[in-house]
Amino acid sequence: MTIQVAAAAPSKPRLSPLAGAAMVMLVSASTVANPAALANADLSRRVDALIRRMTLDEKIGQLTQIGADRPGPNKETAHELIRSGRAGSVLWTINSEDIRKMQEIAVKESRLGIPLLFGFDVIHGYKNYFPVPIGLASSWDPALVERTAAIAAKEASVSGVNWTFAPMLDIARDARWGRMVEGAGEDTFLGVAMARAQVRGFQGPALGTPDRVLATAKHFAAYGAADGGRDYDSAYVPDVQLHNVYFPPFRAAVDAGVGTVMAAYMTLNDVPASGSRWLMTDVLRKDMGFKGFVISDAWSVASLEAHRFARDSAEAAERGIKAGVNMDMGSNTYLTRLPRLVKLGKVPMSVIDQAVREVLAIKVRMGLFERPYADLSRKETVFNDPSHRAATREAAQRSIVLLRNEGALLPLKPSLQRIAVIGPIADSTEEIKGPWTAEAGAAVSVLEGVRARWPQATVEFVRGGDMQRAYALPWDAREGKPAPTLMAEAEMRAEEAKAVEAARRAEVVVLVLGERAGMAGEAASSAALTLQGNQQALLEAVVATGRPVVLLLLNGRPLNITWAASKVASIVEAWFPGTEGGHAIADILSGAVNPSGRLPVTWPRSAGHAPHYYNHNTTHAPEDEGVFTSRYADVSSLPLYPFGHGLSYTSFRYGPLELDGKSISTQSKLRVSVDVENTGAVAGDEVVQLYIHQRSGSATRAVRELKGFKRIRLKPGARERVSFTLGRDELQFWSAAKRGWVFEPTDFDVWVGGDSRASQHANFTVTR
Repeated sequence: MTIQVAAAAPSKPRLSPLAGAAMVMLVSASTVANPAALANADLSRRVDALIRRMTLDEKIGQLTQIGADRPGPNKETAHELIRSGRAGSVLWTINSEDIRKMQEIAVKESRLGIPLLFGFDVIHGYKNYFPVPIGLASSWDPALVERTAAIAAKEASVSGVNWTFAPMLDIARDARWGRMVEGAGEDTFLGVAMARAQVRGFQGPALGTPDRVLATAKHFAAYGAADGGRDYDSAYVPDVQLHNVYFPPFRAAVDAGVGTVMAAYMTLNDVPASGSRWLMTDVLRKDMGFKGFVISDAWSVASLEAHRFARDSAEAAERGIKAGVNMDMGSNTYLTRLPRLVKLGKVPMSVIDQAVREVLAIKVRMGLFERPYADLSRKETVFNDPSHRAATREAAQRSIVLLRNEGALLPLKPSLQRIAVIGPIADSTEEIKGPWTAEAGAAVSVLEGVRARWPQATVEFVRGGDMQRAYALPWDAREGKPAPTLMAEAEMRAEEAKAVEAARRAEVVVLVLGERAGMAGEAASSAALTLQGNQQALLEAVVATGRPVVLLLLNGRPLNITWAASKVASIVEAWFPGTEGGHAIADILSGAVNPSGRLPVTWPRSAGHAPHYYNHNTTHAPEDEGVFTSRYADVSSLPLYPFGHGLSYTSFRYGPLELDGKSISTQSKLRVSVDVENTGAVAGDEVVQLYIHQRSGSATRAVRELKGFKRIRLKPGARERVSFTLGRDELQFWSAAKRGWVFEPTDFDVWVGGDSRASQHANFTVTR
């Protein structure tokens, strides 16, 4: 049943949005011209005046995000829902003309003329693609990351997309989880820095900044801690880890002004996130001070019934809205169930009004009432801005990690005459972009990049086999697409033989292995981190030729390359580097650019290590090499490569640490300084990293915790003093015993170096 509760009946003449703004919303001309400068009082008056004119259907419409090409609950088209005021947002479209048409219907044909939000997953670019987020995090360069998000926002906004479902802020400690590719890795401190950078990049200094979009901090919360690394599965996380590990990036996003937060799919400690009032109201709004609105993940309100948390879809709608989830993505559960729930008194009108108020406030702050349409005349100019393409190359260069370089095989000589490029996707201009791409437009393949860098050389390409899984992804099956299949065994053996012959003819082999784009990301968790298809066999066959081999990885998570780590001279982690990836890779291989990326994750030896992370607690007999310590009996417990690891074509020397005191009070700060010198023959970037350890206290603390980093560039022989400040913010932790943050007087260790094994050490004491 449709219930209308409003001061004004729908049959009254519809006011245009601008007339409504002038006559009803009572905002001065100067304020309207600058939505970002709206005072709280002006904002509240404007929003409340509009709410008083809305019917219940129109209010619930603002809490509903519809699919652009999916029918409504009564087979209505998207246009019909928008025209009747029963949609507040649209997703699953990037067609600029369709977006323009739907916005015109909302503004010119619906009764109140409330503009729409158009949401899309703008994850690492829109037309021009940057490295995937785990790659960008490998740059350890927040300023660069902010710039990439700003470019992506500009390209999206000029197309009509005004809302991105990014950044993903989930801490990911388990490489089996496919969505590790979308985040900043395993560390909270680095995650906080990347969260701030991405929110500022997407939104600008304030909502309503031209050429920016509304950002979404997702997935709240602890989505990356799912059992077994299985996407969507339950997570069981104690409060101490939630507050110390998983919440801080979201708090940083809130502090940076993020406009929306997305509720996670899974159950957290047996309560679905989309139905958790503790998460969405107590933690997010009351504790963190979030002032925007919460969007569910796709169908996650409806999924409250699937979780057996709600008895039916009506109770799912009731629990979602009361928990603090403002907008239902895709399922139409609010649209169909909330009207009756309000009539029955199960959901008070005050709850509906507050949810609508928060949605409308974001739309007002974004300036959508004044600027509802994208300027499509600028689209091609923005898309083809050469600075955008150049930025993708720079970002890729700074994100590539040199894992191993025995015998200084890299950089490759410019005089090479025969190069073999081998691998199933070495020639792909699509896979190199990675998952979550929207606008079409091929990137530069590894093969193209190598040929452009060594134009005088004969560059022979052989596919060598295949890497694709033999089953379709869930959305492929839903769309009726055929399942991808592996090459037949005989064909793969033939490809291996071709690869071996090409390797024997070459002076050097660039062997490109890893994952296809669809093998990383959502619904792409992996029980085994092995090189799929015939890649391991191909690797071993090529190495057996005795030719120098550079193993180049294109992937979205650490893979099992333990065999390669002792048999291959050089290993380069390029992640999915984006539009200019092939050129950036060639820049690194040739030495035109010195590699400077650093791992944002600990690299496990196998899936059996997962979850694996550097900042674990100390435990029983940590120095004991006998049986009574935390270890595996069949393999080393140490990672293949540590968190923060990355090699360079030059070398750096760290001087002794200097502290400006041996003790500080809980009210003061300590300065830690170190001299870093480039002792090699070429210029290079070093990422100076600071780690701490609290030696004793009311709780066991991690063996090391990152609490500072700085990226510096040094010419050969140059030296720079790098300083960090340690105080309450860096040394406190959330205590389960105290149910809050504590800063304890005790002894601390501090290390500075190039990765989490940093050896330059000092200690200090915190006194009362």
